[in-house]
Amino acid sequence: MKQEPLKIISLHRQQIIIIILLLISGSLFYLLLVRLGFVAPIQEIPQILCLKNCQSEQNFHPNLPRNQLLNYDKSLEQLINKNYNKNKISILIEKSQHRLTLYYDLKPVKSYPVVFGSNSVGDKYGEGDRRTPEGILKVRDLYPHPQWSKFIWLDYPNSQSWRKHLQAKVDGKLAWYIPIGGQVGIHGVPVGTDKMISDRYNWTLGCPSLKNQDVDELYQWIDKGTVVEILP
Repeated sequence: MKQEPLKIISLHRQQIIIIILLLISGSLFYLLLVRLGFVAPIQEIPQILCLKNCQSEQNFHPNLPRNQLLNYDKSLEQLINKNYNKNKISILIEKSQHRLTLYYDLKPVKSYPVVFGSNSVGDKYGEGDRRTPEGILKVRDLYPHPQWSKFIWLDYPNSQSWRKHLQAKVDGKLAWYIPIGGQVGIHGVPVGTDKMISDRYNWTLGCPSLKNQDVDELYQWIDKGTVVEILP
């Protein structure tokens, strides 16, 4: 009779250990799915769950006249005061115009020619579609790149990206097994291939691409958190 309570305690311990192991393995599996782009990070879920009647993004920048590269023949050092505030820098990318414009205090300063993913029309919904995402993003990080001079990493996918991704699956536009993708950033071109930018040749897997001299200049004037708005 005295051994019965010990058996019960031992059984409870085993059950607790099993529950703990299931929680750990479940958490690791969830983190793996997040890393692979099949599910969203938990902190994004409250904003993502608004699949219908969501407030649409408002344009961040005032538009420029069509087919105009503003001050492309001048350096940013000539155009912006040396005592500038990096927090006032932002970027507008217009896919239809093949134009990237740097703004200071929401005023256009200089434009650059830019190209995109080889499937250039339409928003990005999932990995492998070779489209450039649209909407308001932010710079996540910046670092030199061995092939394309610099890489300005954008925060795709963000909550808006996840919302559009899930809505595309709900609407049947995207298969449920396709992940959202990632590693989207503004970068240069292989050495000696600037002509691809001049010819508006959309060659990337989805990233905006500039001439190397242009991405090198842009790289010096922006920071983590810089707003990057991408329009169709």
